[in-house]
Amino acid sequence: MYRKKAGSFLLLAMLMVVTMTISGCLDSGEAGVSNESDVKELILGEMWDIESIDPAEDIKVICEKALVVETLVTTNEDFSLASGLATSWQQLDNNTWEFKLRNDVKFHDGTDMTAEDVKFSLERAISRNVKVASMLNVESIEVKDNHTLLITTADLNPILPGVLHYPCTAIINSNSVDENGGLIKPIGTGPYMFDSFDEQTNVLTVVKNKDWWGGESGLERIVIKGMPDPNTRAIAIESGEVDFTVDVPYSETDRIDALEGINVEKYVVPRVYKIDVNLAKDGLNDTRVRQAVSYAIDRDSIVEHVLYNVGEPAAGPFLPDMIWANKDLEPYKQDYEKADSLLTEAGWVDTDGDGIRDKDGQKLELNLMTFSTRPGLPPMAEAIAAQLGEIGIEVTPEVLEYGAILERQKEGNWDLSLAPFTIAMVPDPEFVLTNWYSTNGTDNKPGYSNPEVDKLIEETRGITDQEERYAKFNEVEKIVYEEQPMILVAYYGCAIVKKDEVKGYVFDPTAHDYRINAGMYIEK
Repeated sequence: MYRKKAGSFLLLAMLMVVTMTISGCLDSGEAGVSNESDVKELILGEMWDIESIDPAEDIKVICEKALVVETLVTTNEDFSLASGLATSWQQLDNNTWEFKLRNDVKFHDGTDMTAEDVKFSLERAISRNVKVASMLNVESIEVKDNHTLLITTADLNPILPGVLHYPCTAIINSNSVDENGGLIKPIGTGPYMFDSFDEQTNVLTVVKNKDWWGGESGLERIVIKGMPDPNTRAIAIESGEVDFTVDVPYSETDRIDALEGINVEKYVVPRVYKIDVNLAKDGLNDTRVRQAVSYAIDRDSIVEHVLYNVGEPAAGPFLPDMIWANKDLEPYKQDYEKADSLLTEAGWVDTDGDGIRDKDGQKLELNLMTFSTRPGLPPMAEAIAAQLGEIGIEVTPEVLEYGAILERQKEGNWDLSLAPFTIAMVPDPEFVLTNWYSTNGTDNKPGYSNPEVDKLIEETRGITDQEERYAKFNEVEKIVYEEQPMILVAYYGCAIVKKDEVKGYVFDPTAHDYRINAGMYIEK
């Protein structure tokens, strides 16, 4: 066995530094109070830089946090579909769907929303967003009348209505764009209207839409400040700079929750921390090595000591209580002996006694990329590196900007990449299983290809009985559970941090990160 204790001490030291840094910046007593707060204004500390306000490109801010634009379809808490800007839909034949639109919706410029606007928005999203184009797989969009739209898909697409819940399919007025299709400003239909966006300060401001078809919203204005650093978000909520934020360092949640005037709400959400594995790399292209990595990870310990119980150990890609999850799967339990046996069987042994396995003169040394916007990632990467060190795999964590990670993956210059991914933005298992595990999946960063998986996914598209569809998807889950092209660590826990005076918040489990709602208000 290979025992390396340094990683554990490094993890503990890092967590202590984070705690002392935040605590040292603020008095440990009451939270700060802003003297300039407007009782009808919400200031939100957003976890991402605001890189775009174009709904066709951005799934994180303009739809879910700013509430400027809306989609044709929404969901209920149980992930069943519900009406949005569309009141109803029906499948006319294998490839044709009819959508009936609300007739009482106005854009923020005062014009009526019609089927022409919906056609324009969807065609624009398809042309500008590869994932939207792939998921919709549209052959044509036809306006039947002002409030009826026909969508014909190139192939059978039983999840089309669910795809139209995806934020990048949100509806905008054609006056939102210039003659080349570039966004001028988003003119949507939502409860709040675009007011301004300062790229230099990373601040987006929206104001109440008094003519919203859904009724009266609770705030006059929402100011969204991009704050990608978790420590900055923690300081901002404590000092009174913001009224609402999310995912402060998990080691700080109990302390912050104990402060007067602030409360923390924790949710396990449909998002999973997963390690993408570069299958083009020697060693990692061996299923036994990937299984050994999975057996080396102590998921229970990571949830308890890294995530501070904001999350749960993961087995398959879906939460166990989701109707389409394969409930026979259990999280891999840490088993160093099993990991050791698998690596030895694969030919990876320590021939020179330096504690690192090797084969044919090559050391089993890997990089593990991650980013810091989500507070659990850097300490999780350190913990995983320490645990893999115990079985003779040398892992070097690298904390990078998310864009740099994508570039490295594009170049093929990477081994492992740790990030959390949403699993319910389209409320159907096909969304995740196709994008992650099919040969041409848009999120298949490992380059995984299994003809049986492709065949099973393709077969589901000709099945209308949901139980039969789910049974085939369960088979896919079992195959990838055994082959581990992506190593699932834990289901994501989200920590919502807000002032006590912020009322009316309702957590939405289908959101990309979190979604604010029109019913929120400030109570002084």
